[in-house]
Amino acid sequence: MLADAAAELFLEQGYAKTTVDHIAARAGVSRATFFNYFAAKSDVMWLDLDAAVAEFPQHLATSAETSAVRAVEDALLATARAHDPDRVPWAISQAEVMDVGAELVASGATRVTGQHQAIASFVAGRTGEHPASLWPQTVAGAMLGAAAAAFGVWVTDGVARRPLVEYVAAALTPVVAGLDAR
Repeated sequence: MLADAAAELFLEQGYAKTTVDHIAARAGVSRATFFNYFAAKSDVMWLDLDAAVAEFPQHLATSAETSAVRAVEDALLATARAHDPDRVPWAISQAEVMDVGAELVASGATRVTGQHQAIASFVAGRTGEHPASLWPQTVAGAMLGAAAAAFGVWVTDGVARRPLVEYVAAALTPVVAGLDAR
C-alpha cells in the first residue's frame, strides 16, 4: 500500500517534491507507520529488489559448489530466478518520469555495496584471503557488474522481456569462465 502510494505520487509530482508525509497520507497511515516499514523515503523504491535479494546470503551460505566463483554464480542465478517477473522495479523503469536521478543512484549504491561485501566475504572465506584483498574484490565486482548489466537490459526490454535469470546467466557466463580459470 505504501509502495503504491509512493509510486503514484512520484509519477504525479516527482520524487523530490514528494515527502514521507505525502506518502503516508495517500496510503491512509501515519508517518510513524511509514517508518515501521522503511528507514528512508528512498527505500520504498527498492521494495521488490530488496525482497528478491533477501535470500542471496543464504544461497551463498548453503552452496555445496567447490568453486567460490561457481557458488556465487549459482547464488546470483537463484536470486534472479526467484525475482517475480511481473515486478519490474519502477524506480528504475520510471526513473526519468519520477525524476529520481541522484537519489536512485545513491540508494542503489548502498544496496550494491552490501551485496559486494557479501560476495567478497564469501570468496575470502573460501580462499582464506582477507575480504578486502584483490581476488575477493575482483570476483565481487566483476560478477555484480555483469548481473547489474543484465538487470538493466532486462528492465529496458519492455514487452520483449524474457525471464530475468536468462539475462543474468548470459551476462555471467563469460565472466565466470574467465574468473574460474584462475
